[in-house]
Amino acid sequence: MAGRRNRNRKKEEYFFDYTLLFIVLFLLGFGLVMLYSTSSYEAALDYGDSAYYLKKQLLSTALGIGCMIFVASRDYHVWEKFAVLGYIVAVVMILMVLSPLGHEVKGARRWLRVGPLSLQPAEIAKLAMILFLAVLVCKMGKGIRTWKGFGLAVGSAIPICLLIWQVTNNLSSAIIIGGIAVLMVFVAAPDYKRFIGLAAIVCAVAALAVFLIVNNAKAQSEAAAADGITQAEEGIQSDAGFRGDRIIAWLDPEKYASDEGFQTLQALYAIGSGNIFGKGLGRSMQKLGFLPEAQNDMIFSIICEELGLFGALSIMLLFIILIWRFMVIANNASDLFGALLVVGVLGHIAIQVILNIAVVTNTIPNTGISLPFISYGGTSILFLLSEIGLVLSVSKGIRLNDVG
Repeated sequence: MAGRRNRNRKKEEYFFDYTLLFIVLFLLGFGLVMLYSTSSYEAALDYGDSAYYLKKQLLSTALGIGCMIFVASRDYHVWEKFAVLGYIVAVVMILMVLSPLGHEVKGARRWLRVGPLSLQPAEIAKLAMILFLAVLVCKMGKGIRTWKGFGLAVGSAIPICLLIWQVTNNLSSAIIIGGIAVLMVFVAAPDYKRFIGLAAIVCAVAALAVFLIVNNAKAQSEAAAADGITQAEEGIQSDAGFRGDRIIAWLDPEKYASDEGFQTLQALYAIGSGNIFGKGLGRSMQKLGFLPEAQNDMIFSIICEELGLFGALSIMLLFIILIWRFMVIANNASDLFGALLVVGVLGHIAIQVILNIAVVTNTIPNTGISLPFISYGGTSILFLLSEIGLVLSVSKGIRLNDVG
């Protein structure tokens, strides 16, 4: 009898979420297919090789899967000792963008480049923030429920958010990291009043910023009209900079179709032309030079055009199931540290998916954010798969009888 109990106990220690793994692998495979379909025309023109982007993404995906297997095979508690180091490394690498190693692509200096290798520090910062906050909240214990603890936990994300925003000019990644921090703290100390107040402040500041930018743009247009300058001559440039221009274009993309609204308008054309079942895989028209950077931020619009509403909803459903699996693992994790790691990864992927789809459909201003597992991006896929490895490692510590 004792031997039978020991065998049962040993079996319970090796729970593994195969549903989560299958969904991730399917999204990776689907992403590679869509990436080739989306980028082949542009790659052939620019590099003379229609599979140029596909080959680079395949290499990053293979490395990412290797990282996922390595991380998943280790006890996730091993990474606790690297929390502070990871935070410091993230800060240093963000600052290194200002050094000669910093690499600029299409006007954005967000990468570090050493020889043929390039790395985006913002992706490192997301994983580092998840690990650091999980350790910090666990060490604070009940102190996280106090105002001081709440402020310390949420405030720990502010330096990295500000650095990413100001140094790399990457507001979207700063928003994601801030969202990850708020979600992890909320799970640890779900005081609704604090978070409702915080959300109200953020919404008020955002609404005020939009109001001031729009009023400033109207004043500039009226002044230009008084001087006899047409809208086409004036252009979209405002005193608020390119982010202000994006907000103005978001409110009326057709008016600024030749400027900041061009990409958004082309994405909407792609979505609208897809109908229910799409034009068919590989038959997109917008990817033929009409939609800039289609393989990056706007790949969801090509999915809608080629696979229609059915394809778009299917991908959204897969992401919903993925998030559900994260919730199951977090709810059944053997300790708070494991649960917080999973919640951090959940927040990262969920926020990024929501923002990407919202940008493509013009629900929010264009922020330049990729679709997880599907958009082109080597650093992104590498660290996303490392995060999945963490989640799988947490799932292995769950007893089969405890899974709800």
